[in-house]
Amino acid sequence: MMTKKIVFSASIAALLASTAMVRADAMADLEAAAKAEGQLTTIALPHDWCGYGAVIDGFKAKYPEITVNELNPDAGSADEVEAIKANKDNAGPQAPDVIDVGLAYGPSSKAEGLVQPYKVATWDEIPDNIKDADGYWYGDYYGVMSFLVNKDLVANTPADWADLQKPEYAGQVALAGDPRASNQAILAVHAAGLGSGAAAGEAAGIAGLDFFAALNKAGNFVPVIGKSGTLAQGATPIVVMWDYNALAAKDTLAGNPPVEVVVPATGIQAGVYVQAISAFAPHPNAAKLWMEYLYSDEGQLLWLKGYCHPARFNAMSAAGKIPQELLDALPPAASYAAAYFPTLEEVDANKKAVTEGWDSVVGANVE
Repeated sequence: MMTKKIVFSASIAALLASTAMVRADAMADLEAAAKAEGQLTTIALPHDWCGYGAVIDGFKAKYPEITVNELNPDAGSADEVEAIKANKDNAGPQAPDVIDVGLAYGPSSKAEGLVQPYKVATWDEIPDNIKDADGYWYGDYYGVMSFLVNKDLVANTPADWADLQKPEYAGQVALAGDPRASNQAILAVHAAGLGSGAAAGEAAGIAGLDFFAALNKAGNFVPVIGKSGTLAQGATPIVVMWDYNALAAKDTLAGNPPVEVVVPATGIQAGVYVQAISAFAPHPNAAKLWMEYLYSDEGQLLWLKGYCHPARFNAMSAAGKIPQELLDALPPAASYAAAYFPTLEEVDANKKAVTEGWDSVVGANVE
């Protein structure tokens, strides 16, 4: 029996070594093909969103032969999808190779034939419930909805959604995107609905619309896309946004003005974004190499440094690959433990309710 075990172990070791060699050869071939293309076109990647500035710099440093062309950093998920549609016959710099969009946009882009399948080397460590089984789209990172508050202008920091309706917050509350096109804003409406006690999905979307309609009627809602700049200028003293964007803004502002980042006490909602490669990518090999970089240990840790929980967070944590200082910089673990992750069906139902109902129910033209 001992001999059989030794032989079996040796055969497994040989198989693993052989698999590693195949992967290394495949990676070398991919790198060569990507370098031959020489370009990668991204879209909607602000440098202060999820640490993308460092991510892009890291990719450039590793592959200096590839020029990264960055399109419209402030675009929303719907804009990214439209960019693929508008440029599917265009091999020039306006055609995105890759997209980073809200969860609901992954399946819809696949259904419309706008993305192509690709499975990264670390595919097995991406949770099954946030990836397409055939590799057309896959979760990249997640965070929780929060309030970014300018403490020079807001004396009492709101602790929950209901607080935002108080008279003291007149002309102060904004969303970090247009809720008719921005995934971040669409899910902020859903989170407000959850905070109102509604069930996830269409019901929360409708309740969220009612919440913002009341906020708008009271004069508390500001129809301006909130950013760190508008917050600092006083145009939007309270901005509802993902915690990683709020924490990045806090770093950028560096105390001028002082800000506070708050995860609301109820309606704590997590949101997943997904990656995909355009079906019409002018640089498909560079796009695949970009994905390999994003889902490598290096790429995942750069996202975490940008306050985003990467898709491989659980697997990397179990393997002891996450530095403690990165974990310490995140909101309390209790916020994530209590967070609700809407299902794909709930995300889709909410998206439909919010995008179709915003104008008629809320009536505020966010821009």
